[in-house]
Amino acid sequence: MLRDMFKKTYTKIDMKYRAGEKESARTAEEDAPVIPAGLWKKCNKCGKPIYTDDVRANFYICPKCGGYFRVHAYRRIEMIADEGSFEEWDKFMQVSNPLSFPGYEKKLAAAREKSQLNEAIVTGSCTIHGQKTVVGVCDARFLMSSMGHNVGEKITRAVERATEEKLPVILFACSGGARMQEGMVSLMQMAKTSAALKRHHEAGQLYVSVLTDPTTGGVTASFAMLGDIILAEPGALIGFAGPRVIEQTIGQKLPEGFQRAEFLVEHGFVDKIVKREELKETLAMILKLHKKPESGCLADWKTENTVDRAAFEEKEQNSSAKRAHHGSGKAAGAIRSAWDSVLLSRKADRPVATDYIRAIFDDFMEFHGDRYCKDDGAIVGGIASFHGMPVTVIGQEKGKNTKDNIKRNFGMPSPDGYRKALRLMKQAETFGRPIVCFVDTPGAFCGLEAEERGQGEAIARNLFEMSDLTVPVLSIVIGEGGSGGALAMAVANEVWMMENAVYSVLSPEGFASILWKDSKRADEAARVMKMTAAELKELGIIERVIPEPEPADPETLPEIAKTMENAMEEFFEAWTQLDGKTLAERRYERFRKF
Repeated sequence: MLRDMFKKTYTKIDMKYRAGEKESARTAEEDAPVIPAGLWKKCNKCGKPIYTDDVRANFYICPKCGGYFRVHAYRRIEMIADEGSFEEWDKFMQVSNPLSFPGYEKKLAAAREKSQLNEAIVTGSCTIHGQKTVVGVCDARFLMSSMGHNVGEKITRAVERATEEKLPVILFACSGGARMQEGMVSLMQMAKTSAALKRHHEAGQLYVSVLTDPTTGGVTASFAMLGDIILAEPGALIGFAGPRVIEQTIGQKLPEGFQRAEFLVEHGFVDKIVKREELKETLAMILKLHKKPESGCLADWKTENTVDRAAFEEKEQNSSAKRAHHGSGKAAGAIRSAWDSVLLSRKADRPVATDYIRAIFDDFMEFHGDRYCKDDGAIVGGIASFHGMPVTVIGQEKGKNTKDNIKRNFGMPSPDGYRKALRLMKQAETFGRPIVCFVDTPGAFCGLEAEERGQGEAIARNLFEMSDLTVPVLSIVIGEGGSGGALAMAVANEVWMMENAVYSVLSPEGFASILWKDSKRADEAARVMKMTAAELKELGIIERVIPEPEPADPETLPEIAKTMENAMEEFFEAWTQLDGKTLAERRYERFRKF
């Protein structure tokens, strides 16, 4: 009875009004423009309607919010490969159902019909700006690109063929992980693909892994994270366990950005985040910098790669002319005290490692992370070219302002930084690239976290591994060379110093405090420590002094860099002619004499 009291009733006027509404709606629908199917779609990131052709023209990136759409395998190949160069391998494979899992073959048939693919990965060879490479691209439309036997088999066959033909490999990962319907057979693909990549690596061939959204599970724990160079698309989800699984396990909400590509760069697991529209050029540059001539000599690289240095020469000449009319600092040849050198080595406007890298080398591409824990801003490293010859360059980096100082930890590396440097050195050894290190640190970072992560072990490991690297190693002290923190990047075939740089067992202030219990006697300590370039050259600790006619600053940088470049040319011409065993033996003898 009470229910009936609140029952809605309609009058004749209500019914007439409702009928009018329906008629108006029907008329509006008939008058609405007809939109062809597929012309518009809704962005799954921002929810806004977007014109399909705009998305295609924008590398399948939402023009409204910048969100990335997943890309089908063949479209991905179109984006990176030279037109008409792709040759597909193993396009058709027999269905694999190793566990005779009920309904699995029907599921595979449905995935094939939906995606028009035989399996969840497409493999083959192509050229990128004329450079031949093997490529494999996972396609999420096929059972979320989970890794079963056929996926693992296609990857393994592609890697084996690349090893045999001495070709680089580029794999695009996009996967939900192992394929459950294949049980332990799926798990075996992790080991199989990893073993094939190990052989590829031991053969000295390049493997580039490109992580896209999402890369999870067994794929992350195998081929996806084994690249010599690991790239990632912005915002890609990358992790072993999925976010929901982690939240359920720990009973906590995950922080913003957790397991995204940017998170992995910060924690040392990804070399570089590359925007989709820049990916082809980035891959082409990586392939170029890993190309090997018949011989590693600088003369061969000059023949094969004619590098136009006219722009730099003109800039250097202009700078020299400008300085002829506008002097700065002390006059050339002025005698300075050891303490003067200490102060000059610490000057805020003194050029840092990246300044010399940009002035001397071409095509520098920075890589990040130690693959264990973190990316340390106090160490900058990557690959570049010197007169066309690929080199690995690594520098201890001080900041130029307060914000940069904090980011770089004032040039004091943590264990993660030394491990990053060593990773890049071992990579250089694999591909036969000479190594250039720029040393500039007051010392290794002394802190709780550094000790927890093994600062002493990290420095010791660098000394141990650098001693027998089979490629030429050159270290240049450009500012402060503080103690073991500097030595960890100076176990080289030759060590050079800039005229106003210093290299010492400890800072003068620390030396005075320990021996004389008075840090104010730092200037006196600097005098007795024999820490200047001239003094260390006389002691045989270093091989060359790079002159500073005027103290290094932004204005004098081009002239000093040119001097350094000319000296490097001599170094490479002499040392790149030697075999790996001789290089390691000469380096051993260099330190054995002290």
